[in-house]
Amino acid sequence: MCPVLSAKNHGVMSVKEMDTIQASSCENNLKEVLKSNECEPAHFKNNSHSVRILEDLQSLRKNEVLCDARFEADDGKIVIGHKNVLIAASPYFRAMFSSFDESNKDIIRIRELNSTTLQLLVDYIYTGEIMFTQENVQVLLLASNVLQLDFVNRACVEFLQKQLDVSNCIYIKKFADLHNCTELMSSSEAYIKQNFLEVIKGDEYLSLSCEDLGKLISCNDLAVPFEEKVFDCVIKWVRHDLDQRKNVLPQLMEHVRLPLLRPDILDNVVEEPLLNNCSKCRDYVFEAMRFHLKKSVQQFIMPKTISCTPRQFGGSQKVILMFNESDTFPKCYTEWYDPVTNIRENAPGINDCRRLAGLGVIRDKFVFAVSGISKSVFMLDVSLKSPSWVPMANMLVNRNRLGVGVLGDSIYAVGGLDDNSGLDSVEVFDVSIQKWQMVSSMSIKRITVGVGVLNNHLYAVGGYNSSEKNLKSVEYYDPTLDAWTAVTDMFVCRQGAGVGVLDGLMYAIGGYNGHEWLKSVEVYRPSDGVWTAVADMEICRFRPGVVALNGLLYVIGGEYDKSMKDTVEIYNPNSNTWTMERLSRNVGRIYSGVVVDRPPNFIN
Repeated sequence: MCPVLSAKNHGVMSVKEMDTIQASSCENNLKEVLKSNECEPAHFKNNSHSVRILEDLQSLRKNEVLCDARFEADDGKIVIGHKNVLIAASPYFRAMFSSFDESNKDIIRIRELNSTTLQLLVDYIYTGEIMFTQENVQVLLLASNVLQLDFVNRACVEFLQKQLDVSNCIYIKKFADLHNCTELMSSSEAYIKQNFLEVIKGDEYLSLSCEDLGKLISCNDLAVPFEEKVFDCVIKWVRHDLDQRKNVLPQLMEHVRLPLLRPDILDNVVEEPLLNNCSKCRDYVFEAMRFHLKKSVQQFIMPKTISCTPRQFGGSQKVILMFNESDTFPKCYTEWYDPVTNIRENAPGINDCRRLAGLGVIRDKFVFAVSGISKSVFMLDVSLKSPSWVPMANMLVNRNRLGVGVLGDSIYAVGGLDDNSGLDSVEVFDVSIQKWQMVSSMSIKRITVGVGVLNNHLYAVGGYNSSEKNLKSVEYYDPTLDAWTAVTDMFVCRQGAGVGVLDGLMYAIGGYNGHEWLKSVEVYRPSDGVWTAVADMEICRFRPGVVALNGLLYVIGGEYDKSMKDTVEIYNPNSNTWTMERLSRNVGRIYSGVVVDRPPNFIN
């Protein structure tokens, strides 16, 4: 048996030396291979590294390993942690532990916080997670501000912003104001302004100070359709504590834009005893009366004072796009109409007459004029600075005197007349695929049918069939089932009824019953499935445009009587009354209208 010889004594390499030489040779070969392949440097990052470190630190803290920070909260309970971790997360702790006295104390007393709140925030430092509730969010907002934990502070604000509603927005604003939380205060103020009509229905706003209420109603972007709502809220606020508040009424009436009140409303304001007993308030009333007197003589003269300046509604203001038919030209004229200021301005026209077309709006900005004389469809994007009507994909069926409704991003073309044949068929245009497709047909042919959308269902209201029998039947389409279902008949037959939906109710307005033109109106309540008569309009209307805006129904134009060409009738469901508005100028005969977002170039 041959023994292993020593490399030093006999010139023979050991196994270890041979392995070293081979490893070195392999490394050199690999370097050459990588070099020949021009291998670029590569950067790697362990995305779970920081998470694992925090998990380990949290485990150490729970087991009280190496913890060198001990806090005593208001309730006497102790919360522990590691100084280095706390310093890295919070400027508050960095300043605390840079102080010689604090850094050497065994227990640091924090009197601003209870142990539950402090524990949640220290847990957040170690985990990056925190749970908000309605019970703890306020104290966490204040505590995170003290400890300078900016993410938690912003998250608290976001949580409270999502909780804003008409019942709590006043209190959230007060809380934000008290603690100088500017972002939350700004959000709550914006919410109150945008939901002003709902806020003043409750009593919470009665707790506002005179200064806060005055600041609110002085805003130019207060979302209020009629100035009498501002006046009513001031009177209600004063009467809530009459002895203490009657002396500040002039300060508030300064911000009520009385000249913007309609004449009939101003007549009622004149009789208000609280104003009659205050000389300064009487001056405001006389100013409004003089304004209306001047306006009746010089209609377009508008004094340059804040009290005569219409409010701007902020970024969500809507206007009505009206469609006008000319007696001499085939072109269809359109106009923007602001019902608050009564201002009308020219909008892009369509080259051919669309009097018999159906109109629909998607997302309040894409207006579709569907057929009327052919299968053609045109669309207007009102959000563009220079909008114009552009052709879209033709319908599958030629439809004259059809009904149009919108469900989500889909336009439905319902019934109508193909040459001399009535239609029960329905087709839908999905904007995502830019195509028309047939869906289930109605139970009966319907020409000049009214269409309304209620609770994600499409309602076909009345019309007449191919034998010219006028209909009072109504049915709805469920897109999830692709099926039509009949509901209760209306009281009277109606072809060409205008259909509007407001506050979860559907209104069938005017039309023709086979014998006479109608000014009657009935409303359908889906909760009990019945129709109920409401107040009649002032004049008969056939195929009018109907839109819901600011809690009111606007009935625009129509085809029957030329006397209606420059009128809009407005229905208030709270009082069950109609009022008539005659428009300031006229381009052709108004026959319909739709609500859209305020276009960029519409005058303010």
